[in-house]
Amino acid sequence: MKWNNTILPAIAGTFLFLATSCKKDEKAAPKSVAQKPIARVDSMPYMPKPYEILDFKDLALSYDRIVYDSTQTGEYWPLVWKDGSKKNFDQETFGIYTALGDARQGPENNQGMFHESLNTISSVLGASLVGIDKSDQNGEDYVGMLKNYFNSETGWDIIMNNTCPEVALLGGGYGRDWWYDVYPNLLFYGVADFYPQHPDFERLQKSIADRFYEADSILAGNYGHTFFDYGEMEPKDNWICHQEDAAAGHAYVLYAAYQKFKEPKYLDGAKSALEALLSLEENRFYEILMPFGAYTAARLNAEQGTNYDYHKVLDWTFNGDSVCREGWGVLLDNWNGYDVSGLVGSTVDHGGFAFLMNTYDTMWPLVPMVRYDTRYASTIGKWMLNAANASKFFYPYEMADDHQTLPNKKEHTKGVIAYEGLIKNVHLEGYPNMEAPIAIGDGPHWNPKNPDVSQFSVYGSGHVGIAGAIIESTDLPGILKLDCLATDFYKNESYPTFLMYNPHQESKTVTYLCQSKQKVDLYDIVSHQMVAQGVDMKANIEIPADQARVLVEIPSGSTIKEVEGKYLVNDVVIAFM
Repeated sequence: MKWNNTILPAIAGTFLFLATSCKKDEKAAPKSVAQKPIARVDSMPYMPKPYEILDFKDLALSYDRIVYDSTQTGEYWPLVWKDGSKKNFDQETFGIYTALGDARQGPENNQGMFHESLNTISSVLGASLVGIDKSDQNGEDYVGMLKNYFNSETGWDIIMNNTCPEVALLGGGYGRDWWYDVYPNLLFYGVADFYPQHPDFERLQKSIADRFYEADSILAGNYGHTFFDYGEMEPKDNWICHQEDAAAGHAYVLYAAYQKFKEPKYLDGAKSALEALLSLEENRFYEILMPFGAYTAARLNAEQGTNYDYHKVLDWTFNGDSVCREGWGVLLDNWNGYDVSGLVGSTVDHGGFAFLMNTYDTMWPLVPMVRYDTRYASTIGKWMLNAANASKFFYPYEMADDHQTLPNKKEHTKGVIAYEGLIKNVHLEGYPNMEAPIAIGDGPHWNPKNPDVSQFSVYGSGHVGIAGAIIESTDLPGILKLDCLATDFYKNESYPTFLMYNPHQESKTVTYLCQSKQKVDLYDIVSHQMVAQGVDMKANIEIPADQARVLVEIPSGSTIKEVEGKYLVNDVVIAFM
């Protein structure tokens, strides 16, 4: 057959038509998720200095081993004791010193009753996060003993910072400072996710959720109060400024309760509390609760189909422009060659005053948030690099002696207790002309009998398990492997998911170590690309400059399906957008 100018165009047109028809039947490949910045994080260094990432998991394991050892010897030790007052529950409980040498505490002071759930519950949570069973540790059930903080004798029927009002006025919070009353319930819900069958836990969790739901109904969108009396069920005001970000705490607990109990009212309450937070026109960040609002909003959007614009909640968490607690947010600074950006606390108090507890606890909601809203993968990855790096400055064996107040007494910490804070200008008497940053603590201000070593914070150090469960170093400096599931409590079935951010200005190839034991494919839910297949234990992963990957370990050879805007493997959601 002779090919001519008539036949050739006809054949070409036929192939073009067939190709076009096939394309119409194919689903378009998902697009890479455009990243959304947080302005304050944009200004943080890409590679903070001096650079060193602690082994937070090892530190958490050491903290638990030493602090919970009642046979420890030495001045100010042991730190754990038994409380036989049997408040709220007919059982013995335990206490841990808030700070080394705290004169208010221990078995010989105040009948052994003064101890704080911000310390005990957080340390049980932290240990559980790194794999320790605290319900049966050396014959002790530390999990069950936490029930004594459920204040039934006062009629509040929620978890509080102390077991009873008889000792509460010795310290902060308790029935007069809202975050102190709300946050212990977030901690308790975290612990309960590890021990769901523990006796009484479901009953206590329902009581907490019911109280928070009723409180939100009464507040009707107006959280402009100092605290809420969960006994009388009415808001109260005193000399402490209003704490509207308590709404974030209510929303977080109520959505966790919905995930556990599947009662629609808890979902309604979570939305109502969150909407109260989002309705604010100014930054009301007070202590720790604000970022939990961002996490809850992201998760509701992903799982419940809501469309909350919560970016301002992230800005309020970071910016340091709170009008309630002046300057509260995230530091952005370099003090005499030390990058302190990423630490959480006051950006203005004595030039800047960051706290270890707040820094660790902000990691809890913001890292899993990225799984539900991958737009924030790069910016949260960059913040986490700065926060993780600067966290070492609180620890006396990691900080230069001339940048800490008690270098000659660091041995009392046994390598596991950090200073409470990091400050630019000294706020305690007796430490003149020190150069920032200065590792220091508030303990001597709490009680005139407190020794100088009360600057060493047992309570802040007890939250290290959060970092220990999330942060893992890789074979490349600056690139961390962050577990997005570790603190994503009450989650649905999920495959291992890790955030990895490359701060370098060129592409880097990093060794990725799999959590899964069987062969997996690695799917990046930021670029929506399969970056490795048939991986057995480890793989080399390329990460572009100043970008993040959120890698999901899916069973090797799996098919990814899109269903109603979600991406599933074997009916397990791996990506929400």
